[in-house]
Amino acid sequence: MYRQLTIEEREQLQHQGCTATDWDAVEVVEGFEAIYVQNVAFSGKVRLGRFERSFVQPGGFEVHSGVYHARLHNVTIGDDCYIDRIHNYIANYEIGDDVFIENTNLIVVDGEAMFGNGVRVPVMNESGGREVPIYDNLSAHLAYILTLYRHEYELIAKLENLIDEYVEEQKSDVGKIGNNVHIVNCGTIKNVRIGDCATLGGVSKLKNGSINSNCHAPVHIGSGVKCNDFILCSGVDITDSTLVSRCFVGQGTVMGKHYSALDSLFFSNCQGFHGEATAIFAGPYTVSHHKSSLLIAGMYSFLNAGSGSNQSNHMYKLGPIHQGMAERGSKTTSDSYILWPARIGAFTLVMGRHTKHSDTSELPFSYLIENATESYLVPGVNLRSVGTVRDAQKWPKRDNRKDLVKIDQINFNLLSPYTIQKMYRAVALLKGIQQMAGANNEVYSYQNCRIKNSSLVRGVELYEMAITKFLGNSLISRIGKEPIKTIQDLRDKLLPTYTIGSGEWLDVSGLIAPQSEIDGLVKDIVAGSLSLKDIEQQFAVMHKNYYDYEWTWAYDKLLKYWNKSIDKVTIDDLVVVIEAWKKAVVALDKMLYNDAKKEFDLNSKTGFGVDGDESVRMRDFESVRGSFEENPFVKECLQHIERKTKLGNDTIELLKNICI
Repeated sequence: MYRQLTIEEREQLQHQGCTATDWDAVEVVEGFEAIYVQNVAFSGKVRLGRFERSFVQPGGFEVHSGVYHARLHNVTIGDDCYIDRIHNYIANYEIGDDVFIENTNLIVVDGEAMFGNGVRVPVMNESGGREVPIYDNLSAHLAYILTLYRHEYELIAKLENLIDEYVEEQKSDVGKIGNNVHIVNCGTIKNVRIGDCATLGGVSKLKNGSINSNCHAPVHIGSGVKCNDFILCSGVDITDSTLVSRCFVGQGTVMGKHYSALDSLFFSNCQGFHGEATAIFAGPYTVSHHKSSLLIAGMYSFLNAGSGSNQSNHMYKLGPIHQGMAERGSKTTSDSYILWPARIGAFTLVMGRHTKHSDTSELPFSYLIENATESYLVPGVNLRSVGTVRDAQKWPKRDNRKDLVKIDQINFNLLSPYTIQKMYRAVALLKGIQQMAGANNEVYSYQNCRIKNSSLVRGVELYEMAITKFLGNSLISRIGKEPIKTIQDLRDKLLPTYTIGSGEWLDVSGLIAPQSEIDGLVKDIVAGSLSLKDIEQQFAVMHKNYYDYEWTWAYDKLLKYWNKSIDKVTIDDLVVVIEAWKKAVVALDKMLYNDAKKEFDLNSKTGFGVDGDESVRMRDFESVRGSFEENPFVKECLQHIERKTKLGNDTIELLKNICI
């Protein structure tokens, strides 16, 4: 409870250089000590808490909580705060407990603010048409629908109405600074809401935004940063004079080293350094580390952009209206270039310049390589790349999200119904191309790309191995390790838990789900039966049930492979699949092993042992890189072969012990 100042307290404050337009409008809590408020000008309604603790600064310097050298207008200050050297003023804010604010110019809410909520971000098309209204809890999956389902007019209208309702609830003429916030050496902070435990150090300017920090996942904003019309989710780290304008920045995202982001959406665990992003949809794990790299007008996820990577959305006719997509897991090498419109298939490596608007979405795990101004496609070759597997292993380990609530539902699987369905189509497509053009052709044309005959044949082999590996994985996981008594018990166990999952699958920016579920969600939204929270809960349910849905899809493919119903499936049928799975797993692992070995060949040793002979070069190389046999990935690859072979043999033994 607050009370008015006593006469003694008022006189002491005046003696300490304080002034007020109306002393009756200054209220304090019981336990307030006036000695800790000095040289402060009060106006409007001001409420002050207790000042009992001290803050220890780096180097051991100690300051006592209180308010010093500041102007406050319509401000509530919690307990044990330290506020000193506010060069302009603080106006229209509620400040929590244990807040430290020092040497800062201006903190103000001017009029009614939405704190970044409701800002329309024109992703993918700079000229408009795919604007996404951002709000505090926007997920990558809902943003995907808002961006790409523009043809569903009722859906978009319903979603925008739901978001508008949320935005209206956030509207206020008073800002909030949470508990345990540090704001030091900052410039202007205007119409910004700041969550608990945020740290702002040397920030240049923040305007119209929300910093959704909390004690589990604090937000850090560093020197020289300028943000306008923004929302920063928990765990975000932005430093080094980075510029952010009209952007949503997802959980665990890191930006720094003069990065520039405009009109873009960044979701969980993105990283942006040195380069530039304009009008992009950066799904989870979109990473750009290098100078001269420009991501523009595209949709990405699990992307690794090499130095100097560039895209162009402007063909100098009707303006910057073109867009592109690089599906999950794509990589662009140094100095690569893509002229939009184009679509790059999942887990594809892009090397060189590509200006002919290729669409490789039906041929995942490929290389797209420039050769004398032509785009050559090497289908499926990335399945044997050690880099692809290494990426898949590192993504879960690099999840920076410490928040108890994860906004994005992220599936890390390399092989899933989403990618395997493409491989089924890829096999049919490649065989069809060869059959139509002739098996003796040296080069085939496909979607403004060229495919060599040898690459086509090898691509079919690789895709078929990956399909076999995936189906075997699903089957063995479903069978499990527990003993099964009878063939009927086995058949019952193989029956899908749900009917959901047998059709087409989608990658909804990190969430891999059956299209039927997304379509059903769309219908429910249009029917007006769901809130924003309900929609996100639906995404969470899809993610939770992924493996059951995956089995429904794999089960359907296995029945087609066996060409019989489940009641006719025998132990021998299952063993055939598992034996083929063992063969495919070992073959792919050996390819990965040989690919890793290239990192230790003679060419890789160039530049080592500069002042010695061959033996010195070998010793120098091993002292830095280690030996091939002791490399962690190589050892894991060999152990993986052993584990999977044993798993296959154990499963076959389990099946053979079933009573028929």
